[in-house]
Amino acid sequence: MPETVTTPLHAPAPSILSELRRLAIVPALNEERTVPLVIGELRSFDAGLDIVVVDDGSTDRTADVAAALGVYVLRLPFNLGIGGAVQTGFRFAHERDYDIVVRVDGDGQHDPSQLGLILEPVLVGRADIVVGSRFAAEEGGYRSSRSRRVGIRILAAVVSRVVGQRVTDTTSGFQALNRQGIALFAGDYPHDYPEVEATVMVFRHRLRLVEVPVTMRERGGGSSSITALRSIYYMVKVLLAIFVGLFRRNVLPHEDAQ
Repeated sequence: MPETVTTPLHAPAPSILSELRRLAIVPALNEERTVPLVIGELRSFDAGLDIVVVDDGSTDRTADVAAALGVYVLRLPFNLGIGGAVQTGFRFAHERDYDIVVRVDGDGQHDPSQLGLILEPVLVGRADIVVGSRFAAEEGGYRSSRSRRVGIRILAAVVSRVVGQRVTDTTSGFQALNRQGIALFAGDYPHDYPEVEATVMVFRHRLRLVEVPVTMRERGGGSSSITALRSIYYMVKVLLAIFVGLFRRNVLPHEDAQ
């Protein structure tokens, strides 16, 4: 049975990481101001980490700024939404045979210095996918609006009931994945508002998901894909998608992700 870890973990030993091909996926939309900061923090955490910025149809200089810093840049011809951008990154990782992927959003909310906590369960073989949870942390950090936190908790309660394991943050994109997780999401990844549906997918494919406590920061640029006016629509749509997903045929059987 997969597990949820709610106590802090130690950072992985550099020697473990150095033996693996590793990639950071950074989806970005109109985040020319924050992308250089995110790239710098990722390199500070792990100088050997490859980085790919997936520019989801930005109208600013996001792609140019990232390219000037020497990272891989995938320029989508138009805005696909977060799901399409993230799957593009996973397909890039899968086709290039990476061992480990971390996902860090381009808006600066995710703190790369905490990647050690997220990576450790994957590196020691206890998890296929690890999610950094805002709601498993005991202390501070940036918290979204009260209404949005309530919505996240409702979704977490529903997903926990569906998958038979307690999950606390089904909208977090702060993640680490091994080859099995990379293959799964390269082959099939929900679009629109994907993290909630993706959590259910993980359990349907019998992969091991672990949450670790993290703190997040206020976004430093860009704009959220979920506005106040769309919150109710988001809730209804995602809950319906979860229900429909229970009867959906697996696109990528777990055995093929090995």
